[in-house]
Amino acid sequence: MALKGINFVDAMRVGIEYALRGLAFLLFLITVSPALGQSLRVAVAANAQFVIDPLKADFEQRSGIAIETIVGSSGRLAAQIMNGAPYDIFLSADLDYPSRIAEGGYALSRIKTYAYGKLIVASSTLKDVSNWQRLLEGSRIRKLAIAKPTLAPYGLAAQQALLHYALWDKVSAYMVYGESISQVNTYITSGSVDLGFTTESFIYAQDQHSGIAWMRIDETAYSPIAQGVVVCKYAQRHRHRAMAFFDYLSSPSAKSIIATHGYRVD
Repeated sequence: MALKGINFVDAMRVGIEYALRGLAFLLFLITVSPALGQSLRVAVAANAQFVIDPLKADFEQRSGIAIETIVGSSGRLAAQIMNGAPYDIFLSADLDYPSRIAEGGYALSRIKTYAYGKLIVASSTLKDVSNWQRLLEGSRIRKLAIAKPTLAPYGLAAQQALLHYALWDKVSAYMVYGESISQVNTYITSGSVDLGFTTESFIYAQDQHSGIAWMRIDETAYSPIAQGVVVCKYAQRHRHRAMAFFDYLSSPSAKSIIATHGYRVD
């Protein structure tokens, strides 16, 4: 029986053709849409966990590009990237780990310094730490926290400072090591240690009534903490979005946010 000039077989053929086209388009959307709509995955060294949130909010508002952050020690994040972790951008606490990523063929961009960190000593159990060197030479300090120097650049800076002041051998017996500067911060705020070496940005994230005493370490006592950023190989499919955040970190807006969170910027 004909249906307005089209027989049943032709109608079925047309229907199947349109159905296949619709299925092909659906498969296209399933394949492509996640790549277009997914968040940028930014691996962030633990020292920058307090500045990444305002940076993230500002960038998202300006660009419309969403960001997901993964926080950890620079060493562990770098190892994960070189083992195939799906991170688009890496904000390290130094330049060494980004260099290793680039040398291993895991980078899509040059390495850029986005901030210079400042090392401090801090305590939630002591009222005054301005004489921290004398405290470490005495008997009041029973636990001193630093991040592992082999994993965290701020831990390495703390080790350098203690060696600079000839205190390393004196404090080794009561040293407590954190896997990252974030863990050291937890030790400090909880009072689990008497004193800890951390980043100045930690202080700007505390309530003004937190009662944490702190003192900046002379920057001549440790190597400059130049913090680097690099776009990772994983970002190849959406490189333009990753580069947008990479470039944003050099903008006046980003530099202002970074500077007000305890870092030095050029």
